[in-house]
Amino acid sequence: MGFLTEGDTLPWEEAKKWADYIREHGITQFLHLYHRNKARSNETLFWGDEVEYLVVKMDHAEKRARLSLTGDQAIERLDRHDRANPGHSSWKPEYGKFMIEGTPGAPFGESWRDFLELEKNMRERRELMQSVLGENEYGITLPNFPLLGVPDSTSPATQPGGPIANSLYTSDDLIHPHHRFATLTRNIRIRRGSNVAMNIPIYRDEKTVLPTYEAERREGRDAKDGHIYMDSMAFGMGMHCLQCTFQTCNITEARSINDQFTVLAPIMLALTAGTPFFRGMISDCDVRWQVISGAVDDRTPSERGVAPLGSDAGVRVINKSRYDSIDSYLSLDSDLYRPEYDDLKLVYDQKIYDRLIEDGIDDKLAKHLAHLFIRDPLVIYQGKITELDDEKASDHFENIQSTNWQTVRFKPPPPSTPIGWRVEFRPMEIQATDFENAAFVIFIVLLTRILGAVGLNLYLPITKVDENMKRAHERDAVLTQKFYWRKTIVRSKPKTTGCHKPHLSPVMFSYHSPPVSENGDEPAPSGNVDDEYEEMTINEIINGKGDYPGLMTIVTHYCDNVNMDSETRALVDQYLSLVSKRASGELKTFARWQRDFVTSHPDYKKDSIISPSINYDLIQALIDLEAGKRSETSLLGAFWPHLSRPSSSPVTLPNGK
Repeated sequence: MGFLTEGDTLPWEEAKKWADYIREHGITQFLHLYHRNKARSNETLFWGDEVEYLVVKMDHAEKRARLSLTGDQAIERLDRHDRANPGHSSWKPEYGKFMIEGTPGAPFGESWRDFLELEKNMRERRELMQSVLGENEYGITLPNFPLLGVPDSTSPATQPGGPIANSLYTSDDLIHPHHRFATLTRNIRIRRGSNVAMNIPIYRDEKTVLPTYEAERREGRDAKDGHIYMDSMAFGMGMHCLQCTFQTCNITEARSINDQFTVLAPIMLALTAGTPFFRGMISDCDVRWQVISGAVDDRTPSERGVAPLGSDAGVRVINKSRYDSIDSYLSLDSDLYRPEYDDLKLVYDQKIYDRLIEDGIDDKLAKHLAHLFIRDPLVIYQGKITELDDEKASDHFENIQSTNWQTVRFKPPPPSTPIGWRVEFRPMEIQATDFENAAFVIFIVLLTRILGAVGLNLYLPITKVDENMKRAHERDAVLTQKFYWRKTIVRSKPKTTGCHKPHLSPVMFSYHSPPVSENGDEPAPSGNVDDEYEEMTINEIINGKGDYPGLMTIVTHYCDNVNMDSETRALVDQYLSLVSKRASGELKTFARWQRDFVTSHPDYKKDSIISPSINYDLIQALIDLEAGKRSETSLLGAFWPHLSRPSSSPVTLPNGK
């Protein structure tokens, strides 16, 4: 959930007075980090995952599944376990009391054998988490609780409203007690000048009655008839995702992977789609991103372009929420990049940009940071403002860096740690089982290795990436949508960062690829940029078509040419097969599986409403599925119950529960 620290936080009325100070010193802190670490290289290629769990309470007598507001208590118990068993796992609070974030206790590394440990580690984390929950409580991996914001959907019971979120549907009691979360919620609302507003089209079935919101609009809410309206941060930050972070060889590789991941993000968002329900209704989209983006959109009416700018200095129209897709590229690789790719008018702070340039930062990185720093700091801790040493701390930098929640996050080394330059891949939706989550993580890990060893070229104009993000939201986007994608993604010859060995046979480069020049170099890109890409289905992007090999073919070929032992390769092949079959439509996306479960339920009235009984059966099915008690071949094929499903040793907690 970003940068957490202890201490009291400032309300917006006080925090805004420090905004310029935080920005100025945040840039100073970044400059110290940059100049200390810009020459670092040959770092270990560490990587790790982040899984977010949703805690539910099952009432079998009433057949109700409710959000259990005990996640914060569970994290305290898990922390005790971590202190007694260092390196086992790591647990952090998330926005809601019903949420738990779990990561490995230590990162995975360069060994292929680590691939065997990922799913096992996920399993151990899940079992450990389950061991600290109460009777009839379960931690499941589901992007969004279908009845969030519906009456009688929490345990203990809550009533909507409260001074923090001022919501008509969710209670402030849902918010985790750490000061950061309530302060974010209130300060976003106050800065914006109104409640956040997310309006998602409802799925229109035979007997659907379109929602109307006259009463809400009379209260000044931005609710649209015919949509599923949501009015609080809980609807967005109360969702769950699957993220990966990679330590790269050096800053050059980090910037390159950042760019390629930017293009990949919408594809993986659509491929992992798992969020078809909001506030007890079936929506006409399949992913969470637009809702989270709206849930933290603190832009004022002037910044959103719906009111005049006025005369206040520094006020500007800002294209996107601070939770959105990337606005500019970072890599300096002239063999691949061309200025036409940055075709979105970038909004950035000229004064900050000038300062960065004067201090030796190149144009691209300076614009990236000056763009992030157009945002105000939202959470400022008392006693940690002027008291910080900018040479030793990064709190002010992280204050703004960590509240720009983009699809990909470029992360400098933290001060006084051995951690190197990193890239965080953020768009993927959490899946029902550890097997699925491991499969998508391993696919992305393999792509990072290929990007480092070969340097695939995925570049598109940023506006096409934005269009792909929109298309990824469509219902059944994997099957119904086409996405902009490069016709040629394989480089003419491998170009490593100096930390990777290519490990690839010449066959790799027999795919359709650009010619090399007479001196053996890849020519700089030229010609009409629109000729470089076309519209492809997810199946074509992943599995290939014609002389375009597809990402899966390249990944498989890479695995054929590295020193991967047979046991690891057998498991990797299962993971890659799942990803491939999701792309082809042979297996359903998690979103489609949930839709079919609900619409085929005997209690469904073809009215786009998810009743408590339907929700109960859906949640119970997910509990049984992950426990291996249920088989869903349309979602998992023959992969589940997972034959090589790792078993864990019994978990012993210090001092009991």
